[in-house]
Amino acid sequence: MKDFNFYAPTRVVFGSESEEKLPQLILQYGGKKVLVHYGGGSARKSGLLDKVEKMLSEAGIAYVELGGVIPNPLLSKVREGIDLCRRENVDFILAVGGGSVIDSSKAIGYGVGYTGDVWDFWDGKAVPQTCLPIGVILTIPAAGSEMSSSCVITNDEGMLKRGVNSDLCRCKFAIMNPERTYTLPPYQTAAGATDIMMHTMERYFSKYEDAILTDAIAEALLRTVKDATYEVLLHPEDYRHRAAIMWASSLSHNDLTECGTEKDFACHKLEHELSGLFGVTHGAGLAAIWGSWARYVMDKHLSRFVQFAVNVMGVTNDFTSPKATALKGVEAIEQFYRTIGMPVNIPELIGREATDEEIKTLVDKCSRGGKMNIGAMEVLTSADMEDIYRLANRK
Repeated sequence: MKDFNFYAPTRVVFGSESEEKLPQLILQYGGKKVLVHYGGGSARKSGLLDKVEKMLSEAGIAYVELGGVIPNPLLSKVREGIDLCRRENVDFILAVGGGSVIDSSKAIGYGVGYTGDVWDFWDGKAVPQTCLPIGVILTIPAAGSEMSSSCVITNDEGMLKRGVNSDLCRCKFAIMNPERTYTLPPYQTAAGATDIMMHTMERYFSKYEDAILTDAIAEALLRTVKDATYEVLLHPEDYRHRAAIMWASSLSHNDLTECGTEKDFACHKLEHELSGLFGVTHGAGLAAIWGSWARYVMDKHLSRFVQFAVNVMGVTNDFTSPKATALKGVEAIEQFYRTIGMPVNIPELIGREATDEEIKTLVDKCSRGGKMNIGAMEVLTSADMEDIYRLANRK
């Protein structure tokens, strides 16, 4: 079991009507001029933005707004937000939405106090030193950014999708009302659940295999999300299971399921290039790549894949053939993905096979021109990345 330092400072305010506590939370964390940052029209159509504006006005909290965040949030919007915050003397950012809005808010928070180009942080030229305080009203459980130290942004120039981790960007509070997720489209619900599960799977598949309690937490979380996803797809206003998914979103990416292990995140790195190049939904991209990664690395880590198959996917252990059990586990989760409407390969993800040129582009971006390896349980070179992309490019 690996030594660890667990830090999760975000205050979680969970439940029906939890938005009512927004003004006092902002004031508690020193907010006097707030940037309300959001995505498309759904926040307005649902009435949530109107409610936020009313509460802020009644509490005497000044605010400005910036909408238009898209999935795989763009650097250009971040720069727009930085300029707005500086011009308006904003001292607090409120993200209303899901992971894309939260990550855009974090990037803006980094950039306001930085004299250089904010992309320097994602380009490895600088390390964040400050960040405006950020609060969240979560409407899409998926990315877990509401409790994580992670921030992923896509540079419009070259569509480079990169991540930066720093405790500075951890949100001060996260307001979570499961009722706000009732109207999520089925595809978005399924993609979100896939992302949640993958955040834990990227930690569960580790070379450290003796973190008994952490494994048990991870396995329970994965089983719970899997079962709850079936339920909410059938019954969208099932509060109990919507709540389970929403809470799992946070627990899956606040590092709890990493305590005593070491995160791998090779599949996330591989997928970032898929969504950067093809503009696909992140969770769907993860579903499309994971099975190929698993088959590529499992021979050296059979015991971990067998444990996953039996304890998470309910596969009967074939003690005479660990490999057969491990493969049944991979096939079982791929069947789960298909059942909830997720792809399990690149052709299903983008509607065609990727070209050789596109595969080479994916590898080049993921490996930073062959200069960077990825993964921890199994370290992958650029040649390995290419093999996995090609495996995933088969129907």
